[in-house]
Amino acid sequence: MSEVQSTFRLRSGEPAPDFLLPDAGGNVLSRGEVAGPAGLLVVFACNHCPYVIHLADALGDLARDIAARGVHTVAINSNDTQNYPQDAAERMPAFAAKHRWEFPYLMDESQEVAMIYGAACTPDFFLLDSAGRLYYPGQFDDTRPHRGQPAHGGDLRDAVRRMLAGEEAPARFYPSSGCNIKWKPGKQPPWAAI
Repeated sequence: MSEVQSTFRLRSGEPAPDFLLPDAGGNVLSRGEVAGPAGLLVVFACNHCPYVIHLADALGDLARDIAARGVHTVAINSNDTQNYPQDAAERMPAFAAKHRWEFPYLMDESQEVAMIYGAACTPDFFLLDSAGRLYYPGQFDDTRPHRGQPAHGGDLRDAVRRMLAGEEAPARFYPSSGCNIKWKPGKQPPWAAI
């Protein structure tokens, strides 16, 4: 699988689009329902990507840490599950449980939410402030699979710290790296890697 870097359509400071998506059990949740009082971390993820698997445990830990500070987390699976059945909704709860994800893991079957956020890869991170504006669209940390480094979430932890302290968003940041979102035939947006 090739590594791709996302290019963002949603710009820092802009209001993030709302969404209404189901979890694997059919419970439909909106962005407002999953957001915390201090913000929301939106993560585009899936079950099979080695980049997601690499940081999945650390993401669960980070989500618990920032939830205690009022920033909640939601994961969204936008992959084409017909061609990538390992990402099917029925497999999502087991994946989340294995990595101790205590946050909602939602299915974007139409891929419209990934499209409007400008998500390009799994994982792709969008940190929203308490008003629902994009604060940080960047990488989790500088580790990568198969390099012998455990994921730690340093870049994202620093962004949350800065946001909660009322500081400006990082002027320079590294975009997320991972596997390209598996778009359905005919749905691939212009920014997606070919």
